[in-house]
Formats: sequence, structure tokens, C-alpha cells
Amino acid sequence: MSRGTVCLTFDFDAISLWIARDQTTPGPVSRGEFGAYAIGRILTLLRRHGVSSTFFVPGHTLETYPAQCEAIAAAGHEIALHGYAHEPVSTLDRDAELAVNRRSAELIEKLTGRPPSGHRTPSWDFTENTIAILTELGVEYDSSLMGTDFEPYLARSGDRCDPDGPYAFGAASSVVELPVSWTLDDYPHLEFLRTARYVMPGLQDAGEMFARFRRDVEYMAGTVDDGVVTVTLHPQVVGRGARMVALEEFITGCLDLGVVFARCADVARRVRPALLGA
Repeated sequence: MSRGTVCLTFDFDAISLWIARDQTTPGPVSRGEFGAYAIGRILTLLRRHGVSSTFFVPGHTLETYPAQCEAIAAAGHEIALHGYAHEPVSTLDRDAELAVNRRSAELIEKLTGRPPSGHRTPSWDFTENTIAILTELGVEYDSSLMGTDFEPYLARSGDRCDPDGPYAFGAASSVVELPVSWTLDDYPHLEFLRTARYVMPGLQDAGEMFARFRRDVEYMAGTVDDGVVTVTLHPQVVGRGARMVALEEFITGCLDLGVVFARCADVARRVRPALLGA
């Protein structure tokens, strides 16, 4: 049995996250700025351990922080779609959803010399148009849904929810889904956020968070043949001080388990033939 793969992913939202929340005063913006500040130390850590990763980067970040994005690409990491200004996808009609993805795809291709292979919605949701748009743009995989935990699957289109009858599942597409989970995301664990409507307390111990992440990796390695764990991190969250120490301990712990780290695109291409029955 394969020990499996960890896709260590980074949502390099920077300032776009706060634009999407209509919080553009200097305080929130500075939190986004820290994400760009932390990119250098994150790349140094990944290089030290030979870890290949995927960065989901909004178009706004590509335009605002070109030097950091160039450094990510130069280090051999994948850059994938993540909206333009971190727009919640459920608020977009088809034309708007296509426009933000096409705009950002052009920015990625300009930077890397090739169109993006992957996509993650800023809101971890789909619309009825998402799969058709990704297919039109030639996107090979998505990482936004939660239908499984450690087993990639083919994303569907055409689902219908009738409150008076059973859920109608649509047809499988050719877009590989690399599933995510809030339990494997640093933001709700670590980040404090207060608005007029709610408080997200965050501020948990990063070592304990990564210990929980590792237990998921251990479960995957022991029970799922050729499984995949997708971990979602944010430079403006994980890039601070002691959290970087905890991230390094997580990386070395995973390597000790015998799992490998890989870019999402490489994993999607590896598993697609079996998912398609080829």
C-alpha cells in the first residue's frame, strides 16, 4: 500500500481577502501585507526540505506583488487560480465568474508561460456554471469541495436540489477534485477576526493544530491506498514566528511517515486515468 501524498497548498490572498470583506482601512490591509512579507521565509522552508507545493493566487495578488509571485514560480511551485479579488463565487453570475477566472488565468500564463492547471474558489463553493467555465479554460483540477477526505474524485455538474424529493446528482466531469476540509485549514484555527456580525476566535496553538493535521495524514497513510491529504495554509496566517516552527515540524513529521509532498497538478494528472476508467 502506498503511504500516500500530501498536497501542501497556500492561498496567497494578501490584500484581496480584505477587499472581498470590504475592509480596506490600513489595519486589515496590513494583515494582507504580511502575507507578502512572509513569502520569502515560506519559500526558504520549502526549499530546505525539498517540498513542492501549490499556491492558489488571486489575480489581484499577482498584480500587486509581482516579485513574490515570480519567486514562487522560479522556485518550481505551481500557481493556480483563486479568483481575482477573492470574490465569493456564489455572488457571481456566469459572465462575471468567467471574466474573473479568464483575467486571472491570463495573468498566470503571462507569469509562468503556460495556462493554469488548477483552480480553487475563494469561497470553497461552486455555481451551476463553475465546471463549464473550468472546462472552457482548460483547467484540469479543482480543490474546493469536500465530498471525500483522502480520495480524489471527478467533480460533477448539473446537480439539482429539490426540497420535496431526493437530491439529483449531476454527471461527472473530467475535472479532478482534490478535496479540502475546514479541519485541514489554518485560517479558522489560528486567525482572529471580529466584525459587526460575528467573532472568529482563532488564536489556537499552531503546534496542536499541526498535530491534528498529522493525525489525519497518519490515518490516510494507514488506511487509504495512494491517498491524498490536501492541507490549506495562508501566508498571512501561518507565516508568523512560532507558527513557522510548527509548520516545519509538520513537514518533517510527514516525511518521517514516508509520505511524499507534491503539487496538486501532478497529483491530478496521476489519478485522472483511473478516475476516467482509462
